[in-house]
Amino acid sequence: MSHTKTAWEEYCIKTLEALVPLFVSHHIVLDEHQPHISGERFLMSAITTTSGRKLILLGSYKGTKVVIKVSNEAGGIQEIEHERTCRRVVNEIDFSGETFDTPPELLYVQLSGYVITAQKYIEQESGFTERPLEEQFAFALTAFKAQESAHATTFKHRQHVARVFAVRTADTYIKNFEGFCDNLKSNFADNAYLLELLTKAKIELQEHKTIIEQYTGFLTHTDFVPHNIRISGGKIYLLDYSSLAFGNKYEGWARFINFMTLYNQPLEEALTTYVRDNRTPEELISLRMMRIYRLGEIIWYYVRTLSKSSQNLLQLNTARVHFWTEVLSFVLQDVPVPQNVITSYIKTRDELRSDDEKLRQKGLH
Repeated sequence: MSHTKTAWEEYCIKTLEALVPLFVSHHIVLDEHQPHISGERFLMSAITTTSGRKLILLGSYKGTKVVIKVSNEAGGIQEIEHERTCRRVVNEIDFSGETFDTPPELLYVQLSGYVITAQKYIEQESGFTERPLEEQFAFALTAFKAQESAHATTFKHRQHVARVFAVRTADTYIKNFEGFCDNLKSNFADNAYLLELLTKAKIELQEHKTIIEQYTGFLTHTDFVPHNIRISGGKIYLLDYSSLAFGNKYEGWARFINFMTLYNQPLEEALTTYVRDNRTPEELISLRMMRIYRLGEIIWYYVRTLSKSSQNLLQLNTARVHFWTEVLSFVLQDVPVPQNVITSYIKTRDELRSDDEKLRQKGLH
């Protein structure tokens, strides 16, 4: 077991012990199984949280099923407060058309150094990826159009959103991607194939800078994947408001489509075809540029996990780096990823995943 995982497990045990009396005093009862702190969750905490951790827990508040977010560390508290602000502001934007439905917040309290929030758990008839393809397509498109309806077209609009949300321009995307490239050159220098692809990708982004900029200023969810939404009664509930930003309108599309390359290739193809058939050629290029950008990001993410992984997880994360590198190569060629590449990776992934992670993933999708 890696030191990183041990440290996370010790943190969870210590924090939960301290929270028990606080939860009892506020009528919170935790579920026995807590998928959001198990499996590979420790890696995300180690990679993405530099100044503070938080726990995401399932339980009930006064008899109502809830999702609880709690932290007593500066960075974790800041994340919780930022998400609450984003949730409030996005529903107040006066230049937005449609907005997402939001699970109601039933509890917010600051107690003994902890910030604790509880939002109503949204039951859904079935998971997103379990629904028929036509339903998945319709819900995804509705969600993307809802994001696109918030377009900061004026200086006043951009000033307003910049107080709360990250604002990304073409320069931002290119600078960030150059950062991924520099970090990968420093930490993964023996992978000449990947470095060659990254050079090609950087050139593509620079050549299409004007098109990338043309479609910025839109509300976009940078982690738009099935486990961050729930569908109930025909409504889409957004669970993660902290990943909202104003940037290229296709960044959220790109994250979702890259995800579906692995989990549902027909949906990836359907959404790409929709853009090709119903929008301008420049928008299709913008989508592909954002896919390239997000692939560079995910490859760098998994390279960062290698030093924090051991045994099967180290093998798995190495396989993830190679898989997403292959996906990048095919996106650069503007051709679909061959099914055998996907099938081979899924076989490796399923063999190497821990039982806890398999259970966690089942709950997410």
